[in-house]
Amino acid sequence: MEKADDFLEEEFRKACAELEAPAPAGKVWESLVESEGFSIYGLLDEQTGLYEYKAFGDFKDCLPALCADVYMDLEYRKQWDSYVKELYERNIRGKLVVYWEVKYPFPMYNRDYVYIRDRRDLDLNGRSVHVILAKSFSVPEIPKKDGVIRVSDYRQSLVIESDGKKGCKVSMFYHDNPGGMIPSWLVNWAAKNGVPNFLKDIQKACQNYHKKI
Repeated sequence: MEKADDFLEEEFRKACAELEAPAPAGKVWESLVESEGFSIYGLLDEQTGLYEYKAFGDFKDCLPALCADVYMDLEYRKQWDSYVKELYERNIRGKLVVYWEVKYPFPMYNRDYVYIRDRRDLDLNGRSVHVILAKSFSVPEIPKKDGVIRVSDYRQSLVIESDGKKGCKVSMFYHDNPGGMIPSWLVNWAAKNGVPNFLKDIQKACQNYHKKI
């Protein structure tokens, strides 16, 4: 995969640093929920009324490299993520671009995402960490669909490292603005519940990955 220009090396280092602490200096991250061994924090954007999220926790029985492999495997995600309507990766002018349509409950419209992503395995002060970054990316080759709202502001970071035993420690940052006429309180409620549910799903997916292989 030749994607060296999609993300700078410093972006990976910055993601590691930002995910090291639940509440960095100068930002008011609220503790929102404790769920399934994960702590979820939120940072409110006063302009949009929406939160950014950070999650910190452990997968006791999933090795770090396996967790990263599962997250990057889009074909496998179609099997374990029930919210996926359509998901594929396409090479567009030398960039690997992901298209992802997410099912929303009636009467809301589905949302879709077009984004780029990259994974790096880094040495962080003697610790081996897997870092995955993703962000929105617009290309005319993947036009908007009728009846589906395009999410143009999406960012996610994932940092995975060993827990020193048979599992891994996971730190995740997540933000998107789903647009449309959904009230911000409903978006925040769904995200606050969706983040821990996603983490539970990916942990189960890790446990079943050998069956897929």
